[in-house]
Parts: sequence; C-alpha cells; structure tokens
Amino acid sequence: MHLMPAEFAFAAPVFAFGLVAFGFLGMGPVTIAVDSFGPVSDNAQSIYELSMIESVPNVKKEIKKDFGFDPDFELSKHYLESADGAGNTFKATAKPVLIGTAVVGATTMVFGIIILLERLFGNVIAKLSLVQPEIILGLIMGGCVIYWFTGASIQAVVTGSYRAVVYIKANIDLSKASASIEDSKEVVKICTVYAQKGMINIFIVIFFMALALSFFDPYFFIGYLIGIAFFGLFQAIFMANAGGCWDNGKKIVEVDLKEKNTPLHEATVVGDTVGDPFKDTSSVSMNPVIKFTTLFGLLATEIAVTMTNAGMKLGLAAVFFAIALVFVYRSFYGMRISAEKL
Repeated sequence: MHLMPAEFAFAAPVFAFGLVAFGFLGMGPVTIAVDSFGPVSDNAQSIYELSMIESVPNVKKEIKKDFGFDPDFELSKHYLESADGAGNTFKATAKPVLIGTAVVGATTMVFGIIILLERLFGNVIAKLSLVQPEIILGLIMGGCVIYWFTGASIQAVVTGSYRAVVYIKANIDLSKASASIEDSKEVVKICTVYAQKGMINIFIVIFFMALALSFFDPYFFIGYLIGIAFFGLFQAIFMANAGGCWDNGKKIVEVDLKEKNTPLHEATVVGDTVGDPFKDTSSVSMNPVIKFTTLFGLLATEIAVTMTNAGMKLGLAAVFFAIALVFVYRSFYGMRISAEKL
C-alpha cells in the first residue's frame, strides 16, 4: 500500500525539505539572542555619548562615593567601542540564518506550486528544465528584482539621511551643548517619512510583480521565485558581511589604531555610510521580501490557473506589470536628492 499517489512520489522529499525549514525556525531564539547583541552594544555606546557624563561637575567624586571605584572614562569608551565591533560581527552572523529560513521555506512553497500544476496539467517536471525559455527568463527576472530592491532600499536611506543633514545644518545651532527636543523630533520625522516612502514603493512593486508574473505564466513565475530565493540568499549574505566589514573597519581605526579624527578615520566613516544600509536595511529586508513573494505567489498562482479566460488573464497581467513599473520608477526618480546643497 502506497502512502501517496505515484505522480506525487517526489512529495516525500519535499516534506523532508520542509522539516529543514522547521529546524531552521527552531533556532529562532538563539538567532534572536545573537542578533540582539549588536543593537544592545551599539545603543550602550550611544547612550554613553549622549549622557555627556564626563562634563558633569564632580562626577568622578560622586561615582567614587556611591559605587566605590574611580571611573576611567577613556577605558570605558574603549570597551564600549570594542563591544560594538563584536556586535557588528554577531549581527553579520545572525542575519544569514534568518535569510536561510526564508529561502528554505520559499523552496518548499515552490514545490507546492509544482504539485498544484501537476494536479491540474500533468507532465510539469519536464517543463521545468533550464532549456525552457520561461524558466531561464524567470530566473533572470528574479535576480533583477533582487538587485532593484537593494538599490531602491539604499536610495531611500541615502535620500532620507541627506534631507536630515540639510535640515540640521539649516535649522539647528551645532555650537550648543545639547539639542532641543523639538529639533530632535523633526529629524526623526524626516527619517520616518522617507522610510515610509521607500517602504510603500517597494511593497507595491513586490506585490504587483508577483500578481503580474503568476497571471502571465505559472512556469515563468516558478523560475522567478527560484531566482528571487537564489539571488536573494547570496546577495543578503554578501551585504550583511560587507556591511559588517565596513563598520568594523571603522572600529579598528578607532579602537586598535587609535587614529580618530585623521584622514584614515574619515575614509572609514565614509565606508560606514555604505555599510550601515548594506547590513541593517537591504540584507535583512530580503527575508520578508522572499517569504511574502512565495506565500502570496502560491495563492496568486492558484487563482490564475483556474481562470479560463486567457485574454482577461493576460490583460490583468499587463495592468499589474505596468503598476509595478510605475513604482519602480518612483523608487528611484521619486526619491532623488533635490538641488538643495549642504
């Protein structure tokens, strides 16, 4: 007695592959703990700097009186910066694990689409060869979307940070010892607005691209999903590691070489402005992009293959694709830095 029909004999290893995804997710608490170390150490350093404890009158005597030791502020800063460097390494280690859960889960969902098409049309496996134009073009399209996404998310970060710096230079007196709450709120507002603008553009493109390609051709869409998972995995690992390298390069100059406020330090700060959106924006954001595309794509494919009117299906695909292209345009040209100068 067979547990499953002969045409679905490959479903057992697919289920086993799903268990791999389950095992990945079982590492969630450890991954979250490792990933949380980075923000904790980073914020500890920021809180120390914002507290301006070294400028408080008689603070060393008060610490000696209340806690029984003589504070060494220079050594404290050294330890905090070293911990921040370790945190960057921890984050670069944890992020690829999260992306791995998305890719393994996405691969399982792709097999779900294949089983759906096998039930409806039959002989699906033969049509999934790399020599089929739908598959190879879908792979290329998936890679294109991944690289567009990384560029669009970084563009939103660059434009938002530029606007914040323009506002700070035009409206805030940098010679003051402390910033006002209202000025700080306005800077946070500017950053939030541009984060939301970038998020809306990216979400609409991902949403309508999944609809358009699933309605256009289910085999093309399978290639698209595999391309997103494959290119997304390696791009996310690359960006997480490269961002950590940029950030830790700055830490080495500050902590080990002790060359703050030198041309070498300025160069590493410029590199850090590349590394931060790499590791903290683009790489981690590929996790929900891959998961959403595959989960929503399974539903979209099921709707598309049950539609009998081929003309309406292609018309809807064209409309969805046009909407996605409009927001691809907006993600770059709508987020450009204007003629304002620093």
